[in-house]
Amino acid sequence: LHLWWARRPLAAARAVIFAQMVDDPAACPELFPTPKEQEVERERLFAIIRDLVVWENSTNEKVLQAARNEVWASWRRACADNSTHPRAKELFDANRLPAFHDPFAGGGTLPLEAQRLGLAAHASDLNPVAVLLNKAMIEVAPKFTGRPPVNPDWNKKSAPEKSLHAWKGAEGLAEDVRYFGRWMRDEAQRRIGHLYPRVEITAAMAKAQPALAPSVGQRVAVIAWLWARTVPSPDPTLNEAHVPLVASYWLCQKPGKEAWLEPIVDTEGRVWRFEVRFGKPADAAAVRSGTKTGRGTFRCLLSGAPITAGDLHTLGKAGKIRHRLLAVIADGPRGRLYVDASRAQEGPGLAAHSGWRPSTHLGTNTRHLTPVAYGYTTHASLFTDRQLTALDTLANLVAEVRDVVRQHARSAGLGDGPELENGGSGAVAYADAVAVMLGMAVSRRHDRWTAFSIWHTIGEKLESIIRLSAIPMTWEFAEGNPFSESTGNFVDGVDLTAKAIESLGIGAPGVAEQLDARAVARDGAAVISTDPPYFDNVPYADLSDLFYVWLRRTLKPILPRLMNMVLVPKADELVADPARHGSKDKAEQFFLDRMREVLAALRAHALPTVPLTVFYAFKQSESQDAGVVSTGWDTFLSATIEAGFSIVGTWPVRTEQTGGLRNVGRNSLATSVVLVCRPREADAPTITRRDFSTALRAELPQALAALQGSKIQPVDLAQAVIGPGMAIFSRYARVLDAEGRALPVREAL
Repeated sequence: LHLWWARRPLAAARAVIFAQMVDDPAACPELFPTPKEQEVERERLFAIIRDLVVWENSTNEKVLQAARNEVWASWRRACADNSTHPRAKELFDANRLPAFHDPFAGGGTLPLEAQRLGLAAHASDLNPVAVLLNKAMIEVAPKFTGRPPVNPDWNKKSAPEKSLHAWKGAEGLAEDVRYFGRWMRDEAQRRIGHLYPRVEITAAMAKAQPALAPSVGQRVAVIAWLWARTVPSPDPTLNEAHVPLVASYWLCQKPGKEAWLEPIVDTEGRVWRFEVRFGKPADAAAVRSGTKTGRGTFRCLLSGAPITAGDLHTLGKAGKIRHRLLAVIADGPRGRLYVDASRAQEGPGLAAHSGWRPSTHLGTNTRHLTPVAYGYTTHASLFTDRQLTALDTLANLVAEVRDVVRQHARSAGLGDGPELENGGSGAVAYADAVAVMLGMAVSRRHDRWTAFSIWHTIGEKLESIIRLSAIPMTWEFAEGNPFSESTGNFVDGVDLTAKAIESLGIGAPGVAEQLDARAVARDGAAVISTDPPYFDNVPYADLSDLFYVWLRRTLKPILPRLMNMVLVPKADELVADPARHGSKDKAEQFFLDRMREVLAALRAHALPTVPLTVFYAFKQSESQDAGVVSTGWDTFLSATIEAGFSIVGTWPVRTEQTGGLRNVGRNSLATSVVLVCRPREADAPTITRRDFSTALRAELPQALAALQGSKIQPVDLAQAVIGPGMAIFSRYARVLDAEGRALPVREAL
């Protein structure tokens, strides 16, 4: 539905919540008295989990209902077992499943899957973009479940035609998002389409590519304009003539379809241009390196003079970095068409002028926001003028489409009722819902409609501005055409949004709210599974601002309470950011203190009979280089134990894609560990380090044998065995060394 970072897969979340809620047969000796009977029943439950984790079963009602039945059976047993609890009437109602809460809801995976399993889903997050995403999934879509669309194409059908279609879940809402998204596209193209000129296939193009001969004279849509940043040459004889910074001359590296740029240089005239060439280049190394000579360094195309990283920082901060068109990528009759730059193609992009642009500033963390170091300090500076114009136009159209949908909803027989934010479900609220979804459809394209998006020369597609959980500096960028029928276009974004909505609407409407995780209700009433921030891995707030500044512009009239802040909150964000806290040590201490406060609050919020589960994602460097000991990992475990939890299990879960740009040579998240936690006994004793070592030697061999028998991959055993080891360590109030000092988690690991 919208971009989020390090999102947990739906299937993994579904399996964890199911296992969290359902009793192991060994806990029910009255039903399964022998080990053999328990194993048979356990295998039956495992079969349900195997069905649950199949991607295609995400909306399979038969599979989901089988899982819900087991959740209900275990819950009723829990209610019977706790009938004498002082708050039994409040907490253990056998006719109502308990509420589920994820206080770091982020991308919304866990609340959504809890909702599918029948629990009342509650999502909260400090980040308004995350809250919006969760609100759309668990609150808005279920509100309109089972309803037909209201668009004219549906309304003009006859009653017999309508009777042939049953609208399940949020399919009707999805259909209206598709219809009115296309209305927005058509209206936007009518208003600003002149800024996106087509390319005429010429005889000269056909000479270079004979397959184009039958298409000479045709005008085809542009997919993207490829621009290079330029700076004044450091050579004093060139009188500050601007020269290009090109990291590679490649346009397409697909075997058999190679296309690249050849520089045509007139040193005396101080001018340069590029021409597109096809086939394998004679000097592949020169094509691969462009004008780049090293990390952040280039050479002047006119004179060969070096352009240093320091030069670029200075020029950028002085506002002297410009951009110029390198080439045009069009939607040809037989695939991508690579075309020389021309004034006809360059002019409209440079002549555009936006009526509104964000005036907000990016954060100062240049580790994750590299363009800031080169003078790109405002959110507006991340976009070209043409992109700002398109985004402003689409933001205006979201407001207009809201009025259009409201009229059609009234015509379909819906009464007005209150607004969506005030709990409405009539024509006004429905129009709000369609507008929210279309606002998110526009927003999900922001990462590809920027002056820092790149062209993938193998996949021949636009790539996101956000790579490796950061916004890196790019020296050439691809400006996509929102009105094309290819990569990065607006309608594809609408269709992806609609497809996501179709899978929603299962279960009762949930609640999503903006909330600091420390402020959760301490009511002992919630089933909790959460996926908190991973130390310093993702600067959620800084990255979210890219979307929030436009979402606020678009959706503040609909969701004024959620969109009331100028930028995403940062001071209280639970991320170890040295730039924000002054040093690495201070950032680590902040993370430990805040995480401890949060987990203590969750301990008081959690239903006492159900374990709390927490996803922690290892970086490859943590699992390979540092074994099981790393700053992020041991800080997180320390916070969990100091908050009063006993860690009774650590289960490795494969949750990350292994391919793609984000994982090449980087510490990308490879494996999640699910921590299973229960409150530690208030009167837990203190033991010595020697006693702790004795307990480990006595208990770990049997635990390791059990883990090996449960088919955990050998590479994951080092992480999995932390569970029984930490269960021993954390069941005690403290473990003391020979000098009477508390043994830190790092030494225990």
